[in-house]
Amino acid sequence: MYKILKKESFSERVFKLVIEAPRIAKARRPGHFVIVRVGEKGERIPLTIAQADVKAGTITLVVQAVGKSSKKLCALQEGDSITDVVGPLGKETDIKKVGTVLCAGGGVGVAPLLPIVEGFHKAGNRVIVVLAARTKDLIILEEQMRAVSDEVIIMTDDGSYGNKGLVTEGVEMVIKREKVDECVTIGPAIMMKFVAEVTRKYNIPTIASLNTIMVDGTGMCGACRVTVGGKTRFVCVDGPEFDAHQVDFNEMLSRLSAYKELE
Repeated sequence: MYKILKKESFSERVFKLVIEAPRIAKARRPGHFVIVRVGEKGERIPLTIAQADVKAGTITLVVQAVGKSSKKLCALQEGDSITDVVGPLGKETDIKKVGTVLCAGGGVGVAPLLPIVEGFHKAGNRVIVVLAARTKDLIILEEQMRAVSDEVIIMTDDGSYGNKGLVTEGVEMVIKREKVDECVTIGPAIMMKFVAEVTRKYNIPTIASLNTIMVDGTGMCGACRVTVGGKTRFVCVDGPEFDAHQVDFNEMLSRLSAYKELE
């Protein structure tokens, strides 16, 4: 059992959970995820690790209450325990000094982006972050991002905070003013698709995290199949990060909507 030490609400449906998991905290690297299960017969939920504190022996997860299982997890309170937390899983982010790294995050995708931003910054890169959401209240982890990056640009659809516009507008604004050596994008599949289209125009290597399509987390269920460079890949064991310019996002978007009526 894994005790919830702290719970914080980012919005009506998005929560931050700090969980006691010393072994996972010690082994975790940027890009890793865990599988969470609430109850002995609970569904397996893959969640990317937002932060880890080795001294405190904790990991931080950011969860959006969408379906039955995620709502059950978000209903837990401080002091409650999660039945299973398995990990760290997946391949860690390839972090090295490349120059200027542009990181674009949207929605709860900002959470797994945080350790990647921190990693690139520690490696000696200039790191610029573009955070995007529909409105001001949905921007998360801004303060934490500012602490580990050189610049944070906020984009909101309604203009209620930062700049009015889409994430792609913020990304292109940065690319037009200075040389960008690498881009990392995490968020809704449609967002990552259009960020990749922008960076492709400028021939900027781009990594996308496809964690949103994972289900089982072990490669056994096959639900996270994606086509990358014309070949079938499994996000949970081959990723979750891939060359964004090689991902067939149209296929991924089609598969993500397969069970929409049942959610």
